[in-house]
Amino acid sequence: MSADATRRGPGEKEVAESAGPAPKPSDSEEQDVEVGREPINIDRIEKVYSKLDRRILPAFWILYFLCSAIRSNVGLAQTMNIGQGHDLASELNLTPKQVSTGLALFYVCYVIFDMPSNLVMSRASPHVWMSRIVTGVGIIGIGLTGMKAAWSFYLLRLLLGIVIAGMWPGMSYYLTLFYPPSRTGKRIGRYFTASQVSAAVVGLVSAGFQEMDGLGGLVGFQWMFLLYGIIGTLVGISLLWWLPDRPLAPGEVREKSGWRKWIPDSKPALTGEDARIHYEDLTRVYRRKVWTMKDLWHVVIDWRLWPLVVMYFGVVGVGIGTQAYASVIIRGINPDLSGIDLSLLTAPIWIMDLIAILIFTPLSDRFHHHRAAFFSFAVLIQIGGLLMTTFGGGAKSWTRYGGLLLVGFGLGPTVPICMTWTNEIFQPRHGEVGVAAASALVSGLGNLGSILTTYALYTGWPEDAKGPHKYRKSNLVMIGILCGSILAAGTMVMLLRLFGDGMSRDGNGGEFVDGAARREVEQRGFRKMLRFKR
Repeated sequence: MSADATRRGPGEKEVAESAGPAPKPSDSEEQDVEVGREPINIDRIEKVYSKLDRRILPAFWILYFLCSAIRSNVGLAQTMNIGQGHDLASELNLTPKQVSTGLALFYVCYVIFDMPSNLVMSRASPHVWMSRIVTGVGIIGIGLTGMKAAWSFYLLRLLLGIVIAGMWPGMSYYLTLFYPPSRTGKRIGRYFTASQVSAAVVGLVSAGFQEMDGLGGLVGFQWMFLLYGIIGTLVGISLLWWLPDRPLAPGEVREKSGWRKWIPDSKPALTGEDARIHYEDLTRVYRRKVWTMKDLWHVVIDWRLWPLVVMYFGVVGVGIGTQAYASVIIRGINPDLSGIDLSLLTAPIWIMDLIAILIFTPLSDRFHHHRAAFFSFAVLIQIGGLLMTTFGGGAKSWTRYGGLLLVGFGLGPTVPICMTWTNEIFQPRHGEVGVAAASALVSGLGNLGSILTTYALYTGWPEDAKGPHKYRKSNLVMIGILCGSILAAGTMVMLLRLFGDGMSRDGNGGEFVDGAARREVEQRGFRKMLRFKR
């Protein structure tokens, strides 16, 4: 599609018309694709997207690392310096039920504010909104240092849920402004590794924070909250200069009026010929228009949304439950372990998670018509790991810890695959508001699973900690919701085959076609790998 296909009416934002189905390349042209009116070699386009990767993905990785650390540090704080009575519950005089309540309150706000945050981001400047989220998380992180009682714990967890809401679906939405949906899977996987590295590193570094216990009148977990909060605030402010805003048509200049004139300029993601090639390749699939409540309603009533919510409910519930209670579960396996031992033993769980992401998310992009199979296989690994953790040997058995490592490995690719599949389904069907609303609803409603695992299970279910198989009932509940995720993935595949993708039509009555995805199928599908021609 050429730049001429982008038009602007009075008072309207740009609207990209569909280029329509691209002609199938002949054998001699197989490595070329049409961009505008010139054939551009696929390697040239790949280099453009590689430049984008270097600009966007490191920033996303760092911001996600810090926000994940600040959000999940409370899990480690439950066992830090527990021998000295300086753990979170002892310092704030909290019961196990109050700790669970504080953990769950975060997700209540996260669920409520996820979609509003993403919709605001779709109307406002995306890079400014991402900066606002990270800066707010950093400030709340600093505030966590000053917790003195249950009420302050509850209040700060509520505020953290409000300010961080929209971050994860917002990152997914932001990617679709710069990449076709078929290219987003491995990119989401790359920056999602920050969560796993964060969980591993925070677990290791917390051992050092425990050595700082008492320094300057602060206990170990207070030092942890303070330093991560300061770094997060500084990174959030720097994103105003670091992240690019929406891609513009070649030669177009962004107007700075109203509140925008007070915001620092960020450098364009690409310039010159790279910007032209990217814009024309992207406008094969990208529509930019002012959405209405009617558009939003069509997203909400689209049946394709709800299987994705159930898929996400299971895997994110197990992921957050494992992240919040990993040290508690390990202590249930071997009560003789010290606080430092528990912190160190949580790290390998997330290293396994990281390895799985690096293996599976690129494969799920290459074979993007089979995302449900990759998702379900990873979920089955989690189920096997939970069974090992529950029943694998007697007390102090390392087999049970090995089960936790398997849970971490299975968790890795599931969330990126779920979010990528959401983008892939809703971007062609509903355009920009489809990605913004659907990703937020999947993330927000799916995080109801996090409320379940942080409030009702483990320390929120005190009698479940008794007996030879501690937390057996909690683990079995998590297995149950994972089975629901697999069932939802299978249902989605079956319904898509029965009713098709049902692509909507654009404003001109023409079918909206993901030309980039079609090219990806030709270049990267099973048949290409097996040397077959279509």
